[in-house]
Amino acid sequence: MSLFDWFANRRKSGPTSQDWQEREIADGLWSKCEACGVMTYTKDLRANQLVCAECGHHHRVFSDDRISQLIDEGSWHPLDTHILPQDPLKFRDRKAYKDRLQDMQTRTELTDAVQTGEGKLDGISVGLGVMDFRFMGGSMGSVVGEKLTRMIEHSTRLELPVIVVCASGGARMQEGMLSLMQMAKISAALDRHREAKLLYMPVLSHPTTGGVTASFAMLGDIILAEPEATIGFAGRRVVEQTLREKLPDDFQTAEYLLKHGFVDAIVPRTELKATLSKLIRLHQPVLSSPIQSLHASPNSHTALSQ
Repeated sequence: MSLFDWFANRRKSGPTSQDWQEREIADGLWSKCEACGVMTYTKDLRANQLVCAECGHHHRVFSDDRISQLIDEGSWHPLDTHILPQDPLKFRDRKAYKDRLQDMQTRTELTDAVQTGEGKLDGISVGLGVMDFRFMGGSMGSVVGEKLTRMIEHSTRLELPVIVVCASGGARMQEGMLSLMQMAKISAALDRHREAKLLYMPVLSHPTTGGVTASFAMLGDIILAEPEATIGFAGRRVVEQTLREKLPDDFQTAEYLLKHGFVDAIVPRTELKATLSKLIRLHQPVLSSPIQSLHASPNSHTALSQ
């Protein structure tokens, strides 16, 4: 029997129980890079924080993985997990908003599109918010706004730096004006955080768009972005139709925004934790000894005597 006849017979007979068993074992073991097409052992890909070792493409990361990448093991304390979304407008498109929320909660095991909490990043206590694109495109509804606001206020009280990892399509249309109000609420909390002379750093991942970009994503003291992340307000097609001109191919990418001064640095995911740690340490107040203070200020004798 020729090799071609053997393959033909296999196709006619269909998959055997052994074939199904092998296929079942293989599922999830390998991942194909969206950019270069290289197959990578999933365990190795996750060990590299879901960054392709071949081309450097950053695969999408969801909130649980992001928290484990940034926060020291065993130090994560979630905040406000009891807050649940409501349907005040009784909104319905092709599907009732209430049903859509229940479906998302079942599929993602999240209450809404953000996780917030306090934890240690390289031993430094921080307030952290991580948006999750799986939950209705990371859209910003009332719960997202409330949880981020409470986390920022909690961090301000404890004098902690704040980090928010953004991944969102913008405001949640199913909540109408209530969703848009969250932009102002979060921004006000960040302003009070700034007045307390505390550090805030947003990390813009793919994608960060709409009302999130128009508010807290761009209010950071230092704004970081992941490579090739899509960052913008309106969609590319809308901008082109409004301006009636062709936009550059790299328009609304992290690299384009860095070039035009909208972000401060592009940081690969594998270097993000170390970079955040270094920036926080650089911006922490230096506690001088009494002898150093005495040499530093002519009025220090008065201060020390008090």
